[in-house]
Amino acid sequence: MITGPQLRAARALLGIDQRELARLAGLSPQTVQRMEACPGSVRAVVDSLEKVVTAVAEAGVEMIADGSPGQGTGRGVRLIERKAAGGEGL
Repeated sequence: MITGPQLRAARALLGIDQRELARLAGLSPQTVQRMEACPGSVRAVVDSLEKVVTAVAEAGVEMIADGSPGQGTGRGVRLIERKAAGGEGL
């Protein structure tokens, strides 16, 4: 599950607003607003959650689950290294 703060952090990394995320995910801005308002795990229709996670991932941000390996603990987000057409990272 993702959290409201994770979703806001993902948008911040991407530099987009709620309307743009809604457009990318094919959802209404009100749906994204409700998701981000959740202090803990986002409560939404599974299909809507999948659309948001997919849209964020395609835009270049990975959602990190609680307990994932890394230097810290807890949930989070990180930029995904993208490969340019020539094979070099961006």
